[in-house]
Amino acid sequence: MKAAICPEPGRLDIIDRPAPGSPPKGWARLAVSHVGICGTDYHIFEGKHPYLEYPRIMGHEISATVIEPGEGVSLAPGTPVIVNPYLSCGICVACRKDKPNCCTAIKVLGVHTDGALCEEILVPEENLHPAGDLSLEAAATVEFLAIGAHAVRRSQAPAGSRALVIGAGPIGLGTALFSRIGGHQVTLLDTSAERLQMAAERLDFDAGILAGDGALEAVLSATGGDGFDVVFDATGFGGSMEKSFSFVAHGGCLVFVSVVKDDIRFSDPEFHKREMMLVGSRNATRQDFEHVAASIRAGHVPVSSLITHRTTLDAVVVDLPRWAHEKTGLIKAVVKVSR
Repeated sequence: MKAAICPEPGRLDIIDRPAPGSPPKGWARLAVSHVGICGTDYHIFEGKHPYLEYPRIMGHEISATVIEPGEGVSLAPGTPVIVNPYLSCGICVACRKDKPNCCTAIKVLGVHTDGALCEEILVPEENLHPAGDLSLEAAATVEFLAIGAHAVRRSQAPAGSRALVIGAGPIGLGTALFSRIGGHQVTLLDTSAERLQMAAERLDFDAGILAGDGALEAVLSATGGDGFDVVFDATGFGGSMEKSFSFVAHGGCLVFVSVVKDDIRFSDPEFHKREMMLVGSRNATRQDFEHVAASIRAGHVPVSSLITHRTTLDAVVVDLPRWAHEKTGLIKAVVKVSR
């Protein structure tokens, strides 16, 4: 089969490699249909991912069609599916608590093991969600949107809450969309006026707040001096995560959606006087995948406005390196793998 492989940072090649063969019990062989390109993929290409071994086939935002179900698999050949790329062990403390998204031995397709920028893959049935009437292109957006949906659910913020989403990249925009779906009054904050304007034009958010010296004053002005009931930081930048504490209202909640390798420092008196919650959010669960798929079907998620760039498996070796540096107008790029 054909695959796009990153043999080392800064290089992406199309190769022929053996197809995966028949699936083991409980697994299915899939024909990959579409793959979304994530910030993680750009980091892998650029050599900025701290825990990755090369060579690696990227791709963890996946839609596919069942070719061959293994023994005991209920999905029939031809079934379109959404792939949950988080392969969990099923026995660790997190899995026993029904939290496979933070399994102690988790393997993410396209990161810890080879992913879906290839024509066929094997995946356990428990990681497959029937796509139903979703287009296979739309189905490939479910995973990245589920990250935001999970963060919103983790916040426990009720409808009517004033929410601030820091970072207007794909994960931040997904978080903002599901915060709005949850009944929150959503404001975006970003370093880029262009990204804030694009969010306003394509997704109907307010113009938002530009990060910088006047950001705290703008936050206080927007909330009558209170701060926001819930703040989601989706920047993946330690400096932003540290500053985000000051945007939270007394009794509010701060959710770290993105992860960084840095140590995060904050003022304990400022944290304690607010009696605020600090919440980590990692990956997503079946519940989040199902919520996202249902929201797309209901017309609450404008997938056509989120997908700004498209390419093919053959062309991704040229387009992904270019998009890693040319981010103007880019929200979500999707690779069409199947012919």
